[in-house]
Amino acid sequence: MCRWLAYSGTPILLDELLYKPRHSLIDQSMHSRLGVETTNGDGVGVGWYEPSDQPVPALFRGIGPAWGDVNLRELARVTRSGHFLAHIRASTGTPVQQTNCHPFRYGRWLWCHNGAIHNFRELRRDLMLAIDPDLFPSISGSTDSEVMFYLALTFGLRDDPLLGVERMAGFVEKVARDHGVANPLQMTVGATDGDRIWAFRYSSEGHSRTLFFSTELNALRALHPDMELLRGLSEETRLIVSEPLGELQGAWNAVPESSYGVIQKGDDQLGAFTPR
Repeated sequence: MCRWLAYSGTPILLDELLYKPRHSLIDQSMHSRLGVETTNGDGVGVGWYEPSDQPVPALFRGIGPAWGDVNLRELARVTRSGHFLAHIRASTGTPVQQTNCHPFRYGRWLWCHNGAIHNFRELRRDLMLAIDPDLFPSISGSTDSEVMFYLALTFGLRDDPLLGVERMAGFVEKVARDHGVANPLQMTVGATDGDRIWAFRYSSEGHSRTLFFSTELNALRALHPDMELLRGLSEETRLIVSEPLGELQGAWNAVPESSYGVIQKGDDQLGAFTPR
């Protein structure tokens, strides 16, 4: 499947998370410990928001393995952001091409996904016919992940992200039932409008792919007072990851099964996710 991360907080260079940690996202492209596959080499992408009021996030996507992408390494070395999504891809059957690499972008929104719609080829036509005709021309790839994004947009992602994604998941499961497909949906999803980050962990079978969120910074500082890196980050800084970037004690918390979370200014949220 795939690995991804979402970051919000004090602006940092992208390589601080993509390359420098002991078990960084790039390391996970070769040595994933919690994914379905050890290797995730079917493309890489990162979408980030500039500190200025740019209306659309920047996007880099490459079709080669993340560990060998010299353009990504150069970009990450000099690009600083306080809000970004990054993703390494392991294809579930659709072609390795740039338009199939995550994150996907629509306006200010970014979306990335780990998982699959099972029997997607059988369900694809009925799923795509439900997408808002005004949104349909913006679809450029052939993945189930992008179809999920545009279904969520159709069902209200921009106005009520939780409801939009719950309705998307419910619709996928309904179409699958109509086709006699059992346990169709497996997903962890990251979505952001540049202000807040939503994360979703759900599967039809109730055994979802892993997802973690970082401990509050003040708690981490108390646990690890000698770590200089932690001193330079604001208390609002948070990470969501498919698997931990290291083994720092107390740093990571598992997102519960069938749950969603919101990273935002002030109190974050964690609640139950129920398809509708």
